[in-house]
Amino acid sequence: MTPQLAIITGLSGAGRTTAAKVLEDLGYFVIDNMPPQLIERVVDLATAPGSTVDRVALVVDVRGRHFFGDLHRTVQSLEDRGLSVRVLFLESADEALVKRYEAARRAHPLSGAGRVVDGIARERALLADLRAEADLVVDTTDTNVHELRDRLVDAFGEGRQDGMVVNVVSFGFKNGTPRDADLVLDCRFLPNPHWVDELRPFTGLDEPVREYVLAQPDTVAFVERLWPLLDLMVPAFVKEGKHYLTIGIGCTGGRHRSVVLGEMIAEHIRSLGVSVQVDHRDRTTQ
Repeated sequence: MTPQLAIITGLSGAGRTTAAKVLEDLGYFVIDNMPPQLIERVVDLATAPGSTVDRVALVVDVRGRHFFGDLHRTVQSLEDRGLSVRVLFLESADEALVKRYEAARRAHPLSGAGRVVDGIARERALLADLRAEADLVVDTTDTNVHELRDRLVDAFGEGRQDGMVVNVVSFGFKNGTPRDADLVLDCRFLPNPHWVDELRPFTGLDEPVREYVLAQPDTVAFVERLWPLLDLMVPAFVKEGKHYLTIGIGCTGGRHRSVVLGEMIAEHIRSLGVSVQVDHRDRTTQ
């Protein structure tokens, strides 16, 4: 039996402990503060004859200090052995991290005698390459514990399919772009249903708004150009072995145009045989 292996890492204060508890509830054998040099030994034990461990999650972070080069090499070595390794990277905006440290009255592990914000900056720089290579990046800036749990259950739970999962997130630019998006699309050039009195109370999930957006010539032109791009990118990411892809589609408020197009993008990607999750982040905001 080949166990599933998840590595939980990311910025201090971004939710690694919560993530570890979620994966433990999902049946993972979780080890916190794991030095990368010991990861292969743990995997050897999990794959030894007679082992009943089928899911292992390892929390790796800056408490291990100079580990990043070792972690890159370790992940590559495990993948060369044919093991499935999924790296979860948790991050958050600086201001949110500072508030969390102030509330907990704890020092950042890299701040030394300096300010928390200085420690965050050092850690963010150290983790830049690891973030770029992570399978799933989750931004917890505006995410509560329950929302984070739901996201991780979708990604790591029993219902998760093998292969790549695409997350399509509609949003409003006025509320900020999704920090964890791999690809961000802007549809603010389309006529805005918000300025049509009879459409304003509805959202992009309602048929009147959908009909209005799809009737615009620029929508037709946009979609005609977008589909070939997705037809190229999505299968290529699957072939490359990427596990998660997040596509953001934004309009001004995130209630009308981006919701319509987000649903269309999700439907098109499903037609390619790829699993899709949809999140209309700002659909209910005013």
